[in-house]
Amino acid sequence: MKSHSITLGILGSGQLGRMSALAAAELGIRVHVYGPDKDSPAEHVAAKSYIGSYTDKRKLKAFANSVDVVSYEFENIPVETIRYIQKIKPVYPDDRLLEISQNRISEKKYLNDIGIPTTRWAAIYSPSDIDKAVSDLGAKNYILKTTRFGYDGKGQTVHRASDNAKKSFGKLHSNELILEEMVDFKCEISVIIARDKNGKSAIYGPMLNVHRNHILHTSTVPAKLDAKVGTKAKRSARKLADAVGLIGVLGLEMFVTRDGRILANEIAPRTHNSGHWTIDACSVSQFEQHVRTVCGLPVGNPTPHSAAVMTNLIGNDVKNMKKYYEMKGACIHLYGKLLTRNGRKMGHVTVLKPLRAGLK
Repeated sequence: MKSHSITLGILGSGQLGRMSALAAAELGIRVHVYGPDKDSPAEHVAAKSYIGSYTDKRKLKAFANSVDVVSYEFENIPVETIRYIQKIKPVYPDDRLLEISQNRISEKKYLNDIGIPTTRWAAIYSPSDIDKAVSDLGAKNYILKTTRFGYDGKGQTVHRASDNAKKSFGKLHSNELILEEMVDFKCEISVIIARDKNGKSAIYGPMLNVHRNHILHTSTVPAKLDAKVGTKAKRSARKLADAVGLIGVLGLEMFVTRDGRILANEIAPRTHNSGHWTIDACSVSQFEQHVRTVCGLPVGNPTPHSAAVMTNLIGNDVKNMKKYYEMKGACIHLYGKLLTRNGRKMGHVTVLKPLRAGLK
């Protein structure tokens, strides 16, 4: 199939879909997006938009029949939606990876089963499970989380060994939770891997990530890490991608502990916020890799040509853009969102600098 004849369908019409659609256009690939909201970031740049719920089979069928292949931009799309569309057109990554990543218990269990270490954890279905887990694990501090739909710090609370289990359990209004030991980490990193239909992969990172109020603030590449840490992190991402038979892109978030361990935290079965710098600092961005891999094209060279610091523009940050417009090396990306609110990702800025020899 020639690239110019391909139409890619993307479920979800936010900023990740927008950046994938822009990358697809440069390859001569049309993009149709599907999402529940009008005037969304991806709708502004897509060849065609479908607006409907993720359970509306009539609209989903029309969307699927209008494209050659389907992907998705975020992991909270119902697995049932993916399985329905898979009966009509191929979907990459497939429903298996999506299902694993949607539930923190299945995610942690899968990572551990394939030999990727995580923080110690326990499945929680009642307050008594919290007390038992605290006794078994023997740590002082934990994070209690919902197993689904939590992101950017939502759906979680700190639980100390001395806290009342019933009170902590009631805070999250769910009957299925996960208790994770709080990690004394040195830093947070991520690796993004793209893998094509022939099993060839391309890796970005590791990226050094800094969060504010549980939302990614900056990602820096190259990350100032021991070379062995970088090698281990990339090995974990490759192991995960091979185990799930990835076709597409995924991000793996990890902690680097003060004693040198690398613990996987979360799987993102899609392009990742910590990889936005690749648009400006690499010949082939994570978004182009996404389009390439799901459309049957080979992965490209991920090697960066510049050092980069990516900063998210959150909420009212977009009202103070003058410094970025005047900053040397700044590459500005705004997502076309009209409504500004606290915690909302409105865009990002990547500042490029020459890449010193030996750091690629």
